[in-house]
Amino acid sequence: MGWSPVPGTISPCRLMSDQAGLPIEKVLPGLLSALQQGNTAVLAAEPGAGKTTRVPLALLGQQWLGDQTIVMLEPRRLAARSAARHMARLLGEDVGQTVGYRVRMDTRVSSETRIELVTEGVFIRMVQDDPALEGIGAVIFDEFHERSLDGDLGLALALDSQDGLRDDLRLLVMSATLDVDALADLLTDPPVLKSTGRSFPVDTRYVARLSDQLIEHQMIRVLRQTLMEETGSILAFLPGEREIRRVAEGLESSCDSDILIAPLYGRLGRRAQDLAVSAAPAGKRKVVLATDIAETSLTIDGVRVVVDSGLARKAVFDPISGSRRLETVRVSQASADQRRGRAGRLEPGVCVRLWHKGQTAALQPYDAPEILETDLSPLVLNLLHWGVRDPSLLRWLDPPRPTMVGEALRLLSALGLVTDAGELTALGSQAARLPLHPRLGVMVLHAVKDVNDRPDARQTGYLAAYLACLIDDSDLRSRQTDLDIRLKGFERDKSGRSQQMKRQAEKWLSLAGDRQTSSRNTDQMQAGQSVGLVSTGALLAPGYPDRVARRRGASNRYLLANGTGAFLPDDDGLSGQEFLIVADLQGIRGAQRRSQGGNQGSEARILSAAALNRDEIDLLFEARIVTRPIYEISSETGALVGRSVTTLGALVLSEVRIKPDPTLWPDAYCRYLADRGLEVLALSEGQERLLSRMRFVGLHYPTDAGADDWPDLDDKALAQSAAHWLKPYLAGKTSRSALSDQDLRHALLGLLPWGAESFLKTQVPERWITPLGSGIVIDYTAEMPVVSVRVQELYGLREHPSICDGRVPLTLSLLSPAGRPIQITQDLPGFWSGSWSEVAREMRGRYPKHIWPDDPATAQPTRRAKPRR
Repeated sequence: MGWSPVPGTISPCRLMSDQAGLPIEKVLPGLLSALQQGNTAVLAAEPGAGKTTRVPLALLGQQWLGDQTIVMLEPRRLAARSAARHMARLLGEDVGQTVGYRVRMDTRVSSETRIELVTEGVFIRMVQDDPALEGIGAVIFDEFHERSLDGDLGLALALDSQDGLRDDLRLLVMSATLDVDALADLLTDPPVLKSTGRSFPVDTRYVARLSDQLIEHQMIRVLRQTLMEETGSILAFLPGEREIRRVAEGLESSCDSDILIAPLYGRLGRRAQDLAVSAAPAGKRKVVLATDIAETSLTIDGVRVVVDSGLARKAVFDPISGSRRLETVRVSQASADQRRGRAGRLEPGVCVRLWHKGQTAALQPYDAPEILETDLSPLVLNLLHWGVRDPSLLRWLDPPRPTMVGEALRLLSALGLVTDAGELTALGSQAARLPLHPRLGVMVLHAVKDVNDRPDARQTGYLAAYLACLIDDSDLRSRQTDLDIRLKGFERDKSGRSQQMKRQAEKWLSLAGDRQTSSRNTDQMQAGQSVGLVSTGALLAPGYPDRVARRRGASNRYLLANGTGAFLPDDDGLSGQEFLIVADLQGIRGAQRRSQGGNQGSEARILSAAALNRDEIDLLFEARIVTRPIYEISSETGALVGRSVTTLGALVLSEVRIKPDPTLWPDAYCRYLADRGLEVLALSEGQERLLSRMRFVGLHYPTDAGADDWPDLDDKALAQSAAHWLKPYLAGKTSRSALSDQDLRHALLGLLPWGAESFLKTQVPERWITPLGSGIVIDYTAEMPVVSVRVQELYGLREHPSICDGRVPLTLSLLSPAGRPIQITQDLPGFWSGSWSEVAREMRGRYPKHIWPDDPATAQPTRRAKPRR
């Protein structure tokens, strides 16, 4: 039975918890009732439950829907197209009639369409263009557990629209593995329905992965064995395209002709993707080699065996390089369960996992939400366009992190999209309407902004839009680093995929404000008439001002304007260029693993870029280029040297020597000390001793010296405060050599409070005078002051020496005639009367020519040996 509300009792969430495990047919009545009486609901359905195709069709006849449409979000284009085709077949119609889809570069809708399947990015554009979502009665978030950035943003905007504009708008969130309790809290305790789906038993087996073997090799071996042991088609999960290609090559050379090898990944063409998910021809079996694209939403006909590598390739944002990097990671438990469920969609199946059974418990429960680990500049731009400056004003399952929001605002500000006050500029408002990353949106907008003033502006706009296609669409990415070569190749390309992308570029230009675009213009661009209009590097410049790079010396290493280090492979065609502008980087950690020695391991790898020349940089970045004098202290002479430096961010574009103003030397020298440390001041031994005495007083007797608050005298503090205590003694000087010892002594003593110098002189002397009148330097660097003196000079001394009015005994390091320590004491009389006799006996044997009296307290001090006879 379905759920029916019981007024005045417990919450719908609790009511539904008793109905976990119902098939979708049993759950649908309760879902329809929930949406009839409320405007939100959650459906947790296991893989294979049929929620994607059954639920939208069931909602069509609802009274509250009327003649409005249903919009259902899918995380991937392939899933949207596949689900739309399946629903259309159930209705006996073609796609585009009652059921249609709207994905990037492909739309099948008509005036008859009542159910639209859209990708999450398309929905963001829809709700931004029409916040009230007029004519839409329900929005369904399918496979929400994937937690993409657009999915989270889409739900936040839909909830805000529902709260402020459309309380009649129904929102349904559907998921297979999501934490429904957290989702229920977000949606303010909606009805939660659960369904087991039409799943069959799956026999799970484990084959421990061999650490010394590539995953591709092990996958090939296991697939061959499985094909011999099991019937039906196989779905194998691999981390990425590279591994899929290698496994496909390995299988094609050894499999029988009745086995079809079908790759399935994002870069694959639409026809090849459709072939992979369709049933195998009669008498044949299929091995589908897929990325995580096949985890959800898709039912691949004929599959009863899953072989899971347990790996996925995820894009992780690297804030250091400002780009995303691809990392191969272990899947979460939720993803592993999703993959396993694919084997039981149609009949009892088998799942072979390429890891040890005990490792399953160590997997993370869920995949990390993209909102917590990706570049948030598109999200922040969309929020500002929505009218929200503070993301916390919206409802999020996982709120964006403030630090990442701050990073996004800094980038948007650098692109000219946001003011210092955090408000959208006119350019920002235009960029928010483009379905492009802010960098690419700015690039296209700059290219077309002068369309009415310059005859070539429209052609330049096409070039920029084509370039955006190459950078934005993973299907068009290439191993060729030079974007100029890739752009020219794209212009000449007549393939269907290329033509489709060019039509998409035309739509972007129309949204960017160039309303005069036409197929004729496109044909002209394809004919190559654009070559030479403007350089590819100049096109990139507005979107990547922080990615201008300059070569370091004669190497293939570069420094970017944002301070990031990067490199090109040795054989790359761009590696000889002095200046580049970089569109794509492989993050530092990814590059680290792939670098081949040298110091490239700590830098990012440049994946796509274009050359720039210095004249272009001066023209394009005139407002960002700064020329300023820099005065520094020469480490060799200590004198002031000057340079006029022209910079673009962290890049030094040029510099020339200039004659410095001598009066600037004192300030420059103080800054030099602060940066380099006190050691560059090269204090003499006497100055070091003075400083150690001052530190001793500050540590033990500041109050006696007349100060409640003694100055901080450690090396770092003195270097940082040189402008306070040293600068007065630098006036009129232009080098360190002009600073006398007396100047430095006065400068150091000037740090002391009034009266402290007198205490220092009388109570903390630099030297201790021996009975023979020798002045022995007192070492104040130890915990207690130490005097090192030959023991013979202390004969006749009956009291232990001290300082600070007798409060601090000197530590005596007593030396032999050869200057080697023989005893350390703070009680000289006790030493004389105690262990002296043993020391003297040893010394007589070692130094027979010297005097070793039995009673040193009554003997005469001496520096000499026994007189000669």
